[in-house]
Amino acid sequence: MVRYLTRRVLLIPVALFYITLLTFIATRLSGDPTVLMLPPDATLEDIQAYRHRIGLDEPIHVQYVRFLSGILQGDFGRSLHFRQDSLELVLSRLPATAELTLAAMAMAVPIGVGAGVLSATRSGSLLDDVTSVFVLLGQSIPVFWLGLMMILLFSVRLGLFPVYGRGGPEHLVLPAVALAAYSTARIARLTRSSVIEVQREDYVRTARAKGLAERRVLWVHVMKNSAIPVVTVIGLQVGAMFAGAVVTETVFAWPGLGMLITQAVFTRDYPVIVAAVFVSSLVFMLAALLVDLSYMLFNPRLRYE
Repeated sequence: MVRYLTRRVLLIPVALFYITLLTFIATRLSGDPTVLMLPPDATLEDIQAYRHRIGLDEPIHVQYVRFLSGILQGDFGRSLHFRQDSLELVLSRLPATAELTLAAMAMAVPIGVGAGVLSATRSGSLLDDVTSVFVLLGQSIPVFWLGLMMILLFSVRLGLFPVYGRGGPEHLVLPAVALAAYSTARIARLTRSSVIEVQREDYVRTARAKGLAERRVLWVHVMKNSAIPVVTVIGLQVGAMFAGAVVTETVFAWPGLGMLITQAVFTRDYPVIVAAVFVSSLVFMLAALLVDLSYMLFNPRLRYE
């Protein structure tokens, strides 16, 4: 277990290195930010002076060495657009994204698991068919379209919730629902298939043959043994939500990390893009690591080689 954990932790810096390398290359290929940072009437001398000031006039390998040296010291550079430290800017947006992610998962997990269990225990029934339809819709409807329709109905027409921004709990409802829709459907689908598969096992039939109550069979024997794939998808969805809330935050003008990434991409703010991708990737990898470690809680016999 200790060896496995050590190996996984040591792989995180390696993965982050390649992620930052690819991000660095992609940002440099996206175009020159000077055309966006300077006014349209800027002279050639102004452009060259600005490129020299931010280091874009140097060879690409020199830029990368300086960039990598800064990262090793925790310095991702100064934002070209916001004029402040990039890492500090990214970290200042984390609480908003964390709030939205936790609210979305608080909806997705109980609804998804509950719907999946009910659908599995009543396989072939009308309830199972209705659940399957909602699961299909949840995984098919684009987040931006769902968000816009919710704004149109619940904010513009009914006036129940604010249209955009972060504030009280009422500001959180619509973006959390939009962000939770896909994860809820995915958790429900995987829970259903996992429970149905476990119900066919011999030890479940034996438990029922012994006369155990159906509730005990379900929650002690079935759910415990079908939990690993469900926990896996829940943990990965947390990381995916945290790292990929770009569309939801943009639609609802939620001032989180996703909104910051959108602004940074449009303004070609290289330092902010790299810092945001770095932090998002780190969160995703830590979530995946916690998921792997949680397997021990559901199957104590599991040993990592």
